[in-house]
Amino acid sequence: MRAAGKVLMQSAIALFFALATLLPSLANAYDILVLQSSRSAGYAEVLKSFRLASKASQRVIVLSDYAEVDAVRIVREDRPRLVMAIGDAAVAATGKILKTPVIAAMTLAVTPRANLTGVTVFAQPRHFCELLQKMKVKRAGIIHNPNKTGRYLDNVREAAGRAGIKLEVRMVETPRETIVQLASLAGKVDALWMLPDTTAVTRETTEAYFRFGQQQNVPVISFASSYLGLGAAAVVEIDVSAIGKQAGVIADKLMDGEDIGSLPFAAPAVTTVKSNVSVLDRLNLSNNLSE
Repeated sequence: MRAAGKVLMQSAIALFFALATLLPSLANAYDILVLQSSRSAGYAEVLKSFRLASKASQRVIVLSDYAEVDAVRIVREDRPRLVMAIGDAAVAATGKILKTPVIAAMTLAVTPRANLTGVTVFAQPRHFCELLQKMKVKRAGIIHNPNKTGRYLDNVREAAGRAGIKLEVRMVETPRETIVQLASLAGKVDALWMLPDTTAVTRETTEAYFRFGQQQNVPVISFASSYLGLGAAAVVEIDVSAIGKQAGVIADKLMDGEDIGSLPFAAPAVTTVKSNVSVLDRLNLSNNLSE
């Protein structure tokens, strides 16, 4: 009996150590690897609403906290079912992840691939067109870099065509070219339509848009409320919290077995129109927006 008990004890010890080697991986098991580019307030808000919307377990890595993050190795070792990438840097980090589904949010830099879907930062162009129509705008000027916002501009052209708005489009490859292209629009447009294009709209070029608006006596329509204080007449702003919720819904659909091919990129579901009353008054447009 003693010998049998000793053997049983040894077997139990061996089983304990075998399980002990598995426990770390079991403890770290999770469904979704979340890569967040930085700790910016906007990204944090997306993450907060995403975590509330998705029922899946998650591991969060903020890329700016580390000198380097090998997302491919993490996915290979941890085997999450999905990857959520928030911001340009996070999406770029998933570039070599080709099998695990990736959900992107808050990014301008999206290269289409079979395992990628998400929510864009581009509000549906029809919202801007409705705003321009209320302002009686017939000709709107746009400056953009085709490599950054080319696909979005295709949607913009379609919406503008339906709304009867003629677009004067100027292309730039560097921010410095923006000033020259703005000058080429003088006398040819009734409004400027700013796209979230990181080449055409930068800290160095932003002032030039509003200076043009003042000199030409035309409204500047933008995409974020921060531009209202600089002279934008109105903005169509996306709701970043709603973007996180949308991404969470996509994640749960994928977790439930829906094919990623049936879930194309979606536009932000919630947008808000905000205006600068003093600018609208100066341009005699206040009554138009209230119609």
